[in-house]
Amino acid sequence: MHPVIQEVTDRLIERSRPSRAAYLARLRAEAEAARLRGPARSSLGCANLAHGFAAASETDKIDLRGTVKPGVAIVSSYNDMLSAHQPYETYPAILKAAVRKAGGVAQFAGGVPAMCDGITQGRAGMELSLYSREVIAMATAIALSHDMFDASLMLGVCDKIVPGLLIGALHFGHLPAVFVPAGPMGSGLPNKVKARTRQLFAEGKVGKDELLDAEAKSYHSPGTCTFYGTANSNQVMIEVMGLHLPGATFVNPRTELREALTRAAGRRAVELTVHGEEYTPVGEVVDEKAIVNACVALLATGGSTNHTMHIVAIAAAAGIELLWDDLAALSDAVPLLTRMYPNGQADVNHFQAAGGMQVLIGELLDAGLLHGDVLTVAGRGLDHYRSAATLKDGELIWEERTEGSGDPDVLRPVSDPFSADGGIHMLDGNLGRAVSKVSAVKQEHLVIEAPAKVFDDQLELLRAFETGELDGQDFVAVIRYQGPSANGMPELHKLTPPMAVLLDRGQRVAIVTDGRMSGASGKVPAAIHLSPEAADGGPIALVRDGDPIRLDAAAGTLELLVPAEELAARTPQGAPLTDAQWVGTGRELFGAFRRAAGPAERGASVFALNGRAESLAAAAGQGRTAAPGHSPAGSAGGSR
Repeated sequence: MHPVIQEVTDRLIERSRPSRAAYLARLRAEAEAARLRGPARSSLGCANLAHGFAAASETDKIDLRGTVKPGVAIVSSYNDMLSAHQPYETYPAILKAAVRKAGGVAQFAGGVPAMCDGITQGRAGMELSLYSREVIAMATAIALSHDMFDASLMLGVCDKIVPGLLIGALHFGHLPAVFVPAGPMGSGLPNKVKARTRQLFAEGKVGKDELLDAEAKSYHSPGTCTFYGTANSNQVMIEVMGLHLPGATFVNPRTELREALTRAAGRRAVELTVHGEEYTPVGEVVDEKAIVNACVALLATGGSTNHTMHIVAIAAAAGIELLWDDLAALSDAVPLLTRMYPNGQADVNHFQAAGGMQVLIGELLDAGLLHGDVLTVAGRGLDHYRSAATLKDGELIWEERTEGSGDPDVLRPVSDPFSADGGIHMLDGNLGRAVSKVSAVKQEHLVIEAPAKVFDDQLELLRAFETGELDGQDFVAVIRYQGPSANGMPELHKLTPPMAVLLDRGQRVAIVTDGRMSGASGKVPAAIHLSPEAADGGPIALVRDGDPIRLDAAAGTLELLVPAEELAARTPQGAPLTDAQWVGTGRELFGAFRRAAGPAERGASVFALNGRAESLAAAAGQGRTAAPGHSPAGSAGGSR
């Protein structure tokens, strides 16, 4: 193993020892009880069980009344409005048939919400987006709460959906969980053309009809959007964690291979139950090594900055305390091996054609940058994921890919990377801690020192651009009160086109915010996820117009260049919306999340580190207690 990867892993194991031990103890006790009693539903009373199969087919009723065949839950994010989730319409029937053939019985246990950040960008609905991860986790728990199931099949693709499904599944960690992707849509309008059209529209040089036409040619059919944003970063990380079948990630929808992989996922779920010969609970798959592997894959591909929060929250659900310090250390050691839009012009279909996950995983394994000795749904060892799925005479087989990348402009070996370090850098300074996606930023824009222009809402910046107030000057746009406890931490992707216009005009500009930028955000230098946020008294609330700010993404620093004594004399300016103001589009329903959400560096989660309270209570020999720095309500981010 690469020494830095091993060092980070060892540190993570040691830091997480009490909470992870408590989590595993609970998981293993539940597994042993399941092994002794038989299928989970055998513990139900007659009335309970009758409710559980009342709507089943006659064949399934017979199986469900019995106590032999394992039960498999299907949990899906299907809806027919969103392209990424629309393919899931046909999956339940395919999976039920596959599970039945493998000797089990599957039921559609529940649906989870799936919202599209592409639709809600710049709108009130975006302020619910990050919170939807927690709702999805809870909805997953509700689906699995009926004690009917011995394994699960998780159907989800995009931004908050996959992290939410996995967080929910990890709270039922004794159950195997196989994630079933839907795949990306075919390539549409080239990303460079789309991005240019957006900038032309921002400048008023093309109209809405031209912009809509370009967008419709980009997002044009069922499947995931093809740029390398949060959705596709999800898929890469899930495969590297061993939760997909090998090679399943980027196979297009409505193809024979896609359907064959879906059937295989159903069969595999049955084989992995506690009553089979390859018991593989999801809580054992997602261990410290798998979490480090996911971080390495994110960095090596220049993936979405959203996952600097999601992977922290996922780890916490498995009793693992991942810190941004770990990501920072890994970033220094992990080379950037891919160029996919917004980090380049290729899309995920081009990445797949170049060798995709099999080449990427093989390269990282051979360089000692991934842990190979891990448990996966394909079996013990990440070497399984060097093999690509293919059809031979109509049968699904896996063949190891021995050749390297087929396109070095998209995918490179560790020996010849695009960059020597990862595509995401962590920043520190007197403004707090932040994240910067550097893989799409030109070298000459990695460092900027300029006066601040302060905004308390993204619409204020957009209006300033439209009126010409931002023309002809260098500046750092500070957009505050956009954090998880202020307004749900919306993505501020709407700011990218106008800021890119100014950058192209020769102005030196950057963004500093306690909000998020989209996984599709590109060439504008930005320090995002700033923690502590303004609503929690972070120093960003003290920034004034004209204050000099230095953002050095190369060195990993973010500094407000104002004397400490002057800062100490200042009082915060601005304020988050009150509950009375934060209404409309259902936002008022999520007020409790605003009050409970932790900071970005702790995953912006409302859930506590799984196992921490139990381990502390056991050590103290008393009842359940809150962890130090955590509110009794379960805030993962400390007291406020």
